[in-house]
Amino acid sequence: MLAADALAGRVAIVTGGGTGLGRAIAVELARAGASIGIVSRDPEHRRRGVEAVQEIGGRAMDVGCDVREADQVEHAFASVAEVLGAPSILINNAAANFPVLASAMSPNAWRAVNRIVVDGTFFCSQQLHRHAVDTGLDGSIVNIVATQSFTGGPGMAHAAAAKAAVVNLTKSLAVEWAPDGIRVNAIAPGLFPHEEMREDLKALRTEGADVDARRSPAGRLGQRREIGWAATWLSSPFASFITGHTLVVDGANWLRRDFVMPEFTPIAEQLSAALRPTP
Repeated sequence: MLAADALAGRVAIVTGGGTGLGRAIAVELARAGASIGIVSRDPEHRRRGVEAVQEIGGRAMDVGCDVREADQVEHAFASVAEVLGAPSILINNAAANFPVLASAMSPNAWRAVNRIVVDGTFFCSQQLHRHAVDTGLDGSIVNIVATQSFTGGPGMAHAAAAKAAVVNLTKSLAVEWAPDGIRVNAIAPGLFPHEEMREDLKALRTEGADVDARRSPAGRLGQRREIGWAATWLSSPFASFITGHTLVVDGANWLRRDFVMPEFTPIAEQLSAALRPTP
């Protein structure tokens, strides 16, 4: 999307950067010249993320880290800084979500999602701020959220609430950290199906990609590289006066309103049908 040297000399950390949208973002940042730190709990995911960056000629390393734990986040950022240089770009992509009715949600399910999404985003953002400020670098943070942040997310109340908190955090940090040269933005993707989606989430898309595409005003689904392009642009000097903004990348799907709405199916029935075991 940008010139090959648009992010030359920059170091970016991508949490959850070994799979799905995170890996696509890591590749596009590397394509623009950034060195990439892949941070994830899963060593196999990290390996795939590093290999994807190296395949396009980029420089990457991986660090094991549970973003829920502040001490592990601090260690991960220090490790990247020691090998690649001080990080000045952060993509908060690590997340957790799974369909479950709010009435049946366990305390552990609620806490697990909120700790990864809210705590992890804050701990990583705090470390990016410290490393960038300590080295005199301008910084960019991009938080990956969801349009459920605005609309609510029946069937995934824990994930929707957590992402809404991150949208709010984006605005707060943008104001606090603007004097320090740190920009904080967010991206809310639409439907970007990929082979590494959880099986229970795939099960909700029962009618296939063609039907999903026809439901979108744009007439198609997203391509992962398009999220990578958006994140790269927001992290680049070309977006240097943009902060506190949430960029929706979904082909206008979340704005869709019909004159005649389809009949409503209770969420409990939707989840029951989608997640029923196959005979």
